[in-house]
Amino acid sequence: MTTDGFTTCLWFDGQAEEAAHHYVSIFKNSSVGTVARYTEAGPGPAGSVVTVEFTANGQRFIGLNGGPQFTFNEAISFQIDCADQEEVDHYWNKLVEGGGEHGPCGWLKDKYGVSWQVVPTELTEMVTDPDQEKAARAMKAMLSMSKLDIAALRKAYDGE
Repeated sequence: MTTDGFTTCLWFDGQAEEAAHHYVSIFKNSSVGTVARYTEAGPGPAGSVVTVEFTANGQRFIGLNGGPQFTFNEAISFQIDCADQEEVDHYWNKLVEGGGEHGPCGWLKDKYGVSWQVVPTELTEMVTDPDQEKAARAMKAMLSMSKLDIAALRKAYDGE
């Protein structure tokens, strides 16, 4: 990994390497990098994973097996900007499979508890439209959804 920019550290309870491979399988421009393991010096069992470096969709991460002391919550989430419904469906389905949870308004939690927002890029244009009625219709439609449906958002936005 390079030394410029930011690297997001995700704290796991023993699943860092599994999670890294999971995310790499979902996103383009992704790879698993260096895996650091505990030695006899501890504190974890010798040979078990301490950290794993990975890149998902061009973003750098470190997965840390820090233990059960901290867990993920919705205060931090990753937003995935999607060009079309196919991308929305792909990311939504891949991130909830295996035990993830559907949330409101395009939000979900994956099987590790990490929060994601799967958002069509045109939704931002709709809800920020200077025409307040159109923006309000799009916002109201979005608030009624779990996984976002672009066609339904467009219909609401257009007043159909």
